Amino acid sequence: MTEIREATPGALLAATEVTAMQDAATAAWHGEKTNHPLAPAGELLKIVLELHRANFELWHTEDQARVPGASDRQIAETKRAIDRVNQRRNDLAEQCDMRLLAALEPHGLPRLDAELHSESPGLMLDRLSILALKIYHTREEVQRENAPEGHRERNEARLSVLLQQQADLAGCLDALWHNILSGERRFKLYRQMKMYNDPSLNPAVYGSATRIG
Repeated sequence: MTEIREATPGALLAATEVTAMQDAATAAWHGEKTNHPLAPAGELLKIVLELHRANFELWHTEDQARVPGASDRQIAETKRAIDRVNQRRNDLAEQCDMRLLAALEPHGLPRLDAELHSESPGLMLDRLSILALKIYHTREEVQRENAPEGHRERNEARLSVLLQQQADLAGCLDALWHNILSGERRFKLYRQMKMYNDPSLNPAVYGSATRIG
């Protein structure tokens, strides 16, 4: 395993590094100061950061559709924006897996006879990204000064659960990566095969065009 890490440093996956970067980026993109570098050197971490940015944009774009009094036009435009960002998010999660598989291939990994893991590292990185956003915004609610009675306590409990989920998932990601490098586990690139953004596959789009014609 040591040989693989030294030969492919850009593909080395460390969950603590990922979560620290995601937490710092979330704070920085909300206008807070952070001492954590947000220009990762490794190609994999660059993609992971882009994936997190897509989730960040998706989170706040979805909020726009929930604003009381939003017009039908605003909601429709927001829905189209959500579809575009969500497509980018899925593409980036796949790119994470592609980068890892490309780095492992020269070493004969993942082993074809290893036990298949149902969730790929890219999907776990996506889940960690969403958890980082939930943690940040839940912490905001804990610190909210004008919150009603009991609000702080409820969100402190939620925050405790979210932090444990983040730690658990990070540990699972590290364990999976270790098992892949040791040849015990394998993963595959699972294409999301999204259909809604493809006008040739979405009947709501091509059917509408046929009716108009």
